[in-house]
Amino acid sequence: MNRRILGLALPNIVTNITVPLLGMVDMAIVGHLSGAHVSAIVVGSSIFNLIYWNFGFLRMGTSGLTAQAFGAERWNESLKTLIQACTIALAIALLIIVLQWPLAEASKVIFRSDPSNGPGVMDLALTYFFVRVWAAPATLGLYAIKGWFIGMQDSKTPMWIAIALNCVNILASLLFVMVFHWDIFGVALGTVIANYTGLALGLFFLHRKLHRDHNLSSFHFNLSTLSNALHWKDMRRFFKVNGDVFLRTVCLSAVFTFITAASGRISENIRAVDGILMMFFTLFSYIMDGFAYAGESLVGRHIGARQLRHLKLAVRLLIAWGLALTVLFTGLYAAFGNQFLHIFTDKQDVIAATGEYMGWVLAIPICGFAAFLFDGIFIGATATRTMRNAMFVATGAFFAIYYGLKEYFGTADIHTWNNILWIAFMVFLTLRGLLQAVRVRRDVYGKING
Repeated sequence: MNRRILGLALPNIVTNITVPLLGMVDMAIVGHLSGAHVSAIVVGSSIFNLIYWNFGFLRMGTSGLTAQAFGAERWNESLKTLIQACTIALAIALLIIVLQWPLAEASKVIFRSDPSNGPGVMDLALTYFFVRVWAAPATLGLYAIKGWFIGMQDSKTPMWIAIALNCVNILASLLFVMVFHWDIFGVALGTVIANYTGLALGLFFLHRKLHRDHNLSSFHFNLSTLSNALHWKDMRRFFKVNGDVFLRTVCLSAVFTFITAASGRISENIRAVDGILMMFFTLFSYIMDGFAYAGESLVGRHIGARQLRHLKLAVRLLIAWGLALTVLFTGLYAAFGNQFLHIFTDKQDVIAATGEYMGWVLAIPICGFAAFLFDGIFIGATATRTMRNAMFVATGAFFAIYYGLKEYFGTADIHTWNNILWIAFMVFLTLRGLLQAVRVRRDVYGKING
């Protein structure tokens, strides 16, 4: 079982690690331009996190439903799930493009800065937004395709797509910024080109799998198969599972968006600091998500095949791997955290300010590992209601603690306000994991016992 977990997790880790590495490269490119550019990338990325994270169900729900269909050898059902996810992804992407101006205006309100900093940061962030928004069809389409391959127990194909996508993105961004001097516009354009490159590769691998896999080779896409897949009876389960995931992700994006917005209201320097600190969180989260994706694949497969003993073993081993990685990353951050700061920026004032909060970096793996793992386990089990409810409670706790402590300390200094923000965030992460952990027996194992 460990070999199977690693066989799924390692390609997912390679896939996921390219995402924070890409963000780090973008941060490094603009970090040597000015502090305003750093803050603008933080804001621009947060705008898309706010938009795209809400539609993460296109990947998560697709992988869970597909994995259960794979375990039960219901091949037509797995293909219906893919068609449903891709169709909804395209519809949402077109809506985002149509509504880009209202979304930009809303972003000005959500991410408004300390007025003393002037309009420069938001102007740069919106330049980034209006270019990158045209990648929406490719971005959301890849969510669906990636989720389907993971559900089909294939994590290597998304890995190759991600490697190609991020190599193109990094090279294009370096070319456009360092050679053509297109500034933040060039970073955004590189992202657009890379996403459509990734979508083209995804469609190529999908076409090849449909023709080479004997279980799927009889499938032929036409208007009739599209109509059948989108019939309300077949769509009902997809919407039921993904409605819970959507609400859960709305809460998640609300918390992360609030962190960026709240830090910007403290000062633009704090926003840059917290943006860099979140890079440590992002790095750890994508490593852990590699094992969470393995959990989606294996838990869904064993539930579909009604294999309770294998299901329990997979869950126990996933938790063991999570604990081991927590120890590893806490040690790495303690030993080399300060050195990482110089990769992200050469601005000494930002580095000095960030150093005051490095203690929170050490708390990230300890507080967060269970949340990532149990998300994968519950998605594989399509026990999305429990995952949603845990997120509701954790989000409520986040805002209650933040505003409660802020009210208690009153007119505190900037350092205290930012520490309050990080206290609330650590409680948020911890509660997500604990609340799901106590429901595993009933809501995951119970899928077979029941």
